[in-house]
Amino acid sequence: MQPRAVLFSFLALLPAFGTAQAARHVDFDLNKIPCCEYSPYDAIVWTGTDSLLTLAKLAAYCAPILWFSPDEPLLAGAEGTDIRMPTSFPFEAAPDAPLVYYRVRTLLRRLNYSGAGYFPTPDDRGQGVLNLKAVAGIDLDYFYYYPSEAGFGGHHHDVESTEMKLVVWARPQCNDCPLSIIIATVKCKAHGVLWYDNTLGVDQDTRFPMTVLVEEGKHAGCTDKNGDGYYTPGYDVNRRANDAWGVRDIISGGHLFAGSFQSWFAKVRTPPYRVFPPLPEDSPLRDGYTKRGVYAGGSAQYELRPFPRPDLAKDDPALVPFIADKGDPEWPAVSSARDIKNFGNWITQESFVKSVNFAFRMDGRAGFSTTFPLFIFWHFSDPLTGGWIVNRLYFMDDGLRDFGWTLLYTPSASRWLDGYFSLGYESDENDLNEKRRYGALETGIKFRANIRHSKLSFLSKLTDFWGVRAGLQASGLLPVERFTYVIEVGGGSF
Repeated sequence: MQPRAVLFSFLALLPAFGTAQAARHVDFDLNKIPCCEYSPYDAIVWTGTDSLLTLAKLAAYCAPILWFSPDEPLLAGAEGTDIRMPTSFPFEAAPDAPLVYYRVRTLLRRLNYSGAGYFPTPDDRGQGVLNLKAVAGIDLDYFYYYPSEAGFGGHHHDVESTEMKLVVWARPQCNDCPLSIIIATVKCKAHGVLWYDNTLGVDQDTRFPMTVLVEEGKHAGCTDKNGDGYYTPGYDVNRRANDAWGVRDIISGGHLFAGSFQSWFAKVRTPPYRVFPPLPEDSPLRDGYTKRGVYAGGSAQYELRPFPRPDLAKDDPALVPFIADKGDPEWPAVSSARDIKNFGNWITQESFVKSVNFAFRMDGRAGFSTTFPLFIFWHFSDPLTGGWIVNRLYFMDDGLRDFGWTLLYTPSASRWLDGYFSLGYESDENDLNEKRRYGALETGIKFRANIRHSKLSFLSKLTDFWGVRAGLQASGLLPVERFTYVIEVGGGSF
């Protein structure tokens, strides 16, 4: 996480846990930031004295800019104020403007406030009211509906999303700005695979409103940190950059590239194809896009609506899953900070529930192998190369009597073709029950494919990726006693 992102993550901890506890997580004095002098911090999207804020207003203050490829098929040649994408679901009335849906998925309550954090309005969810004095963190999502997508695996109906984590910073000592809302992370989902997510940990250099590059034909989003219309890996996406999808406009032509991102995958964005959010009049972000008193002049502005319930799409069964799989329709869920051991974990939390791997293994013996995160419950990414280090166990031979453990390194968890290297030890038992232990070194390549949209999609319930590993193992180190080929076939990213 970038230093400024760490700062933003723990601002909300001060009233709840005390300055001394929060200070352990940062290496500078938070109190040196003057009250209300937040202009260097573009991620502070709202500051005020009124603790009551509707969900609709919250969504408007944080909403992103959408930037399409000039060759996006659904634009049908439209540009500027003529753009009408994304649009409304077919069961709703379409406005004479683009439309984006929002959802407040989760509210994280403060420890030291006993009052309610949310007051619902049953007839109009957007008019439900947040009490910011009671809220420490917010999960805010945006959804974009497109009637169809083009290219490889194209289909009718397409719903894409952007997820934001917001921190509510309370500074009661500041009379004019006791409360602020800060965007800490932005994640654009990409093709339904967690490893492909384009995730940006916000720092002081991040420009808001956040710009989201919309992939041509497929509509997956990608964060554009400085809003320049270009995707720069490691800058525009700074979490799991080796695996992040980026923006690949070329797949709308039927070509699927699952290797590392190349600059020619993305087409140049130009200003006529931006669609702006309806920022409130008092938003500090409007000035950057206002000329001669006109905000977003010459560009389309989208409307915002609360994300609907799936039962409203009952007349179109093919559409229902695109809404139903987006989470609990009874949003927002309210949880307590007591349920999270460390507030920073909530900021960075990512669920890789399908990250355990399993495979049949053959190296002259038959058996199986499994890989799992280095720290059991969470993965470790090498900070220098962006690759992954995981544990690998394998059990071989009669009765699975032989055992091996290695640390395995691979540059990514999702590319079609990757190398790998592992180092560890093996225990080998013979028919006389004699055991030998020696070092084991293995290297080779792995082919993996995302089967979610293939005829084997039923296997994606176990894991998205399936593949083959081919390697060469050296048993015994200095000197090497034996070389053998290794073949593994199975499921998982590693």
